[in-house]
Amino acid sequence: MKLHDIRPIQKNKARKRIGRGTGSGWGNTSGKGRNGQNARSGGGVRLGFEGGQTPLFKRLPKRGFTNFTRTEYAIVNVSDLNVFDAGSVVTLDVLLAKKIVRKGLSGLKILGDGELTTALTIKAQKVSASAKAKIEAAGGQVEVI
Repeated sequence: MKLHDIRPIQKNKARKRIGRGTGSGWGNTSGKGRNGQNARSGGGVRLGFEGGQTPLFKRLPKRGFTNFTRTEYAIVNVSDLNVFDAGSVVTLDVLLAKKIVRKGLSGLKILGDGELTTALTIKAQKVSASAKAKIEAAGGQVEVI
């Protein structure tokens, strides 16, 4: 092999020209088989269609209820608040910045799991009774917004 014998690699493959006569090998039904719904342009059935039989999603029993007006709170336990210095003010924005809470949702709710060692001022939408008792026992304050 010499330098003048080298030919470029065939990069572009010609597209399949269907429906151009029987001599091309892709004439007559043009690779779509015999007639039917799938042989038509835009043909085919929707996702989950079972040929007129009642589809699976309709045969399965439906259970439960989703309340679309419910309020969901970002939940933080009292033990998670020990990372803050004494005397600091804890709000939802501060917790989001420290990545203790991932999403703000409808507000902040403090629960009383664990122990609190530092005195903090906590501003939240909801506070459980046990959490309020533990925060005040540690010398902190609770403000329900």
